[in-house]
Amino acid sequence: MGKRSRRRGGPADDGPSSFADLGIDLDLDLDAEPEVTRTIGEHGVLTLRLGMSPGTRSEYEQLLKGFRSTAAATQEDRWARAVEFLFERLVVRWEVAGVATSGQKDLLRRLRVATRDERHAIRDGLRQHLAEHLPDVAAP
Repeated sequence: MGKRSRRRGGPADDGPSSFADLGIDLDLDLDAEPEVTRTIGEHGVLTLRLGMSPGTRSEYEQLLKGFRSTAAATQEDRWARAVEFLFERLVVRWEVAGVATSGQKDLLRRLRVATRDERHAIRDGLRQHLAEHLPDVAAP
């Protein structure tokens, strides 16, 4: 019996209260976003999201224009930050030599210790991904 039924003094509704009570498993994965995998040469395989929210796009545009950087930041610094920003927002998983890394914090840690060649491969992979799936987003 629910609070309202007790207050009113009326009988409780004994019918099913959820789909589970009816034996129906909806299995809705509302957080799932479409993803694609991209091999980045000998530097592994990236799993990337296919979309970016309007807020993320706006934040990225500001970053590229230099609105979110210090006055001392060079163009190269802004490009590096743009790659890191895209990596943070788009990469879901990175597998190198059979070792998979996932989770935003772990992925950023792995990116920050990546070799120069790995960083270049990631940047190129992100550029290709943007060109194919998000052509309206400028590549770093």
